[in-house]
Amino acid sequence: MKEFTIAKNDAGQRLDRWMGKTMPLLPAPLAQKYIRLKRVKLNGKGAKRDTRLQVGDVLQLYINDEFFDRPTPENAFLSLYQPQLNIVYEDENLLLLDKRPGMVVHPDETERFNTLITHIQAYLYQKREWSPYHENSFAPALCNRIDRNTGGIVIAAKNAETLRIMNDKIQAREITKKYLCITLGKMQPPAGRLELFLRKDEGKKLVDVFDRPVSGAKTALTDYRTLRTEGPLSLVEVELLTGRTHQIRASFAHKGHPLLGDGKYGRGDVNRRYGETRQALYSYYLRFDFATDAGMLDYLRGREFTVKDVPFVPQYFPEKNT
Repeated sequence: MKEFTIAKNDAGQRLDRWMGKTMPLLPAPLAQKYIRLKRVKLNGKGAKRDTRLQVGDVLQLYINDEFFDRPTPENAFLSLYQPQLNIVYEDENLLLLDKRPGMVVHPDETERFNTLITHIQAYLYQKREWSPYHENSFAPALCNRIDRNTGGIVIAAKNAETLRIMNDKIQAREITKKYLCITLGKMQPPAGRLELFLRKDEGKKLVDVFDRPVSGAKTALTDYRTLRTEGPLSLVEVELLTGRTHQIRASFAHKGHPLLGDGKYGRGDVNRRYGETRQALYSYYLRFDFATDAGMLDYLRGREFTVKDVPFVPQYFPEKNT
């Protein structure tokens, strides 16, 4: 319990507005709930949210201490009253989430609070499966990442052992990931493997692509299969055999078939014509192809998961009537 005495500068404010300023991490719906439950007492009694505070009023707040902290990326999950997650699968060890395009997975220079990991932490905190105030050694963590403007399946570990195993399996290429994308034009041949060499340009935040090995470049292997072609656009299924930065986007652009909507490697004139500002790329399929022991996650061996709703597919490749 924390106690406050209202001074001159706070007088005249509504109770709920004062709480919002005093506890910016406390979501407004939760503050209203606490007022209704009389966990907020004004001069020893319950009060209404629109009560105007007076000089000398004493407020007693029976609210968890963490809500009185200052907002930081580490405690941002407290401010999410209704975390927004598209859950593909969940058990006691992990979550598979369908990340929608536009959301960043971790805080960065463009977004500090409204991130996928923040929503995951809020979800597990509210389910009482995790609390940073009781566990100092582990916080829910992502096993793989997806670019802000790419959608699809992300794996989140609920415990340290899951994170360790998943990292090992990803590194050993024992997890199959497939993507759907829309390319400009049609790949020739319609199916095959791209073997290219990618080198990061940290200054430009791009990768350079080469047809043969060069200093500083890493091998990038990509299998692809054209599913449909409608006019100037093709729907392509892609499987990553290596996991390089911007591998799909840069590889297809290098071959003359950039992704629709890609602002880094694509064609601006075409993107504007279609009104697309995000690359048409979605990690829609995941299979646990464990070839070696997976410890406590062995029950996932052979299981596969698919995202059914890939937004750009029905938009550009609607089902044909038969």
